[in-house]
Amino acid sequence: MILEQFDLSGRVAIVTGCSGGLGQGMAYGLAEAGADIAGVDYVDSSQTQAKIESIGRKFLGIRADLLSISPIDGIIEKTVETFGKLNILVNNAGITRRADAIAFIEKDWDDVTNVNLKSVFFFCQAAAKQFVKQGQGGKIINIASMLSFQGGINVSSYTASKSGVVGLTRILANEWAQYNINVNAIAPGYMATRLNDPLMEDPKRSAEILNRIPAGRWGTPDDLKGAVVFLASDASNYVHGYTVAVDGGWLAR
Repeated sequence: MILEQFDLSGRVAIVTGCSGGLGQGMAYGLAEAGADIAGVDYVDSSQTQAKIESIGRKFLGIRADLLSISPIDGIIEKTVETFGKLNILVNNAGITRRADAIAFIEKDWDDVTNVNLKSVFFFCQAAAKQFVKQGQGGKIINIASMLSFQGGINVSSYTASKSGVVGLTRILANEWAQYNINVNAIAPGYMATRLNDPLMEDPKRSAEILNRIPAGRWGTPDDLKGAVVFLASDASNYVHGYTVAVDGGWLAR
């Protein structure tokens, strides 16, 4: 039966940036489908833990700052030590810095690209090594953006990093499909999260954005549940290197 292919019972997922927003929504969606979750964030994730444990799934909270790649191997090791395996990686952690490109500083460039692109690559690499070791394949889901396809305004490093995420997703899919590892991405549209607070609080920019979204509203974390469960499940076994836009129709406009 087709619905059985979406069942994640017995699987283990790492979700970075899980303390709230999109990461919490995706972690909860994976748990609703049956997965146990290792949640990674540099702040407390107890709210996410409570939500996931309330539906009978297990949660391992790991404090780590992905400005550096140094915590990555330890996160994989702790997850496998706790749950016995790893099946799914969701690279959701991300940051942005806003300034006109003519005034953008090196530290803001480095911080954003370190979290949004460098750590994503090395997390993918570490997960893939674990998947190959286990010999059963695995699922990697990277979180891209509308700015993987567009330029945006005053977010040079964010746009560059999220464009890189789409390219990275493609090359890793090409190389790792032979190991039954699916590497895909989700590009959320304009979502009502802390990252977009400056846009939502700017009446002019908020109105401009809403007027272009055919669905007529900002997205929510719940809107990503279906896409992440699909890409984490057996239902997507022949999907490799693709970026799914969950954007209320923004890119179609």
